[in-house]
Amino acid sequence: MTDLTTETLRITEIFYSLQGEAREAGIPTTFVRLTGCPLRCVYCDSEYAFYGGDKLSLARILEEVGKYPARHVCVSGGEPLAQPNCLHLLTALCDAGYQVSLETSGAMPLGQVDARVSRVMDLKTPGSGEVARNRMENIPLLNARDQVKFVICSREDYEWARFTLDQHQLTERAGEVLFSPSYEQVAPKDLAEWILADGLPVRMQVQLHKLLWGDKPGV
Repeated sequence: MTDLTTETLRITEIFYSLQGEAREAGIPTTFVRLTGCPLRCVYCDSEYAFYGGDKLSLARILEEVGKYPARHVCVSGGEPLAQPNCLHLLTALCDAGYQVSLETSGAMPLGQVDARVSRVMDLKTPGSGEVARNRMENIPLLNARDQVKFVICSREDYEWARFTLDQHQLTERAGEVLFSPSYEQVAPKDLAEWILADGLPVRMQVQLHKLLWGDKPGV
């Protein structure tokens, strides 16, 4: 039995905004951003979450989340699964009646994540600089609740993602496959045209929060 008052996580920020990506894009969401990440992707937009943060009990995190009206909660990072107690937080949020999504890299094991959580797994492309960290053994664990994201940094990344999509039959395993242009590296229009030309069964997405508020924390 998890003791929510004694188990802790290091938290960079908890904030309320619109979900900017994935299946829930545009939906008011409370974000819990955990501190720390073992990866160093070249396009990372949350480097401020690598260090620092405040140690909070799971009970305190739930209290802070409860101050906002959203029923959707997104647990993000950094890499949230780098802190083992993240698993207990996810379960506690589900138990509290929230609709929970987890933004995680393809570098962490997914098998112990609560089955009620929508796992948004970011498979790292070669352009990220971290492609060797992908745990391809996560792919058979995916189901219709889950989402797979590719951040595309170049045409070469797009071709790699297209091959990986087919090789692992990702559209049959996950509920959504998302292709996202790396901010200021690939023009959204170019990525859209590549997807259309190849007839890929994927969802093209852009980072809504950056269009609305720019590239800054807490949005």
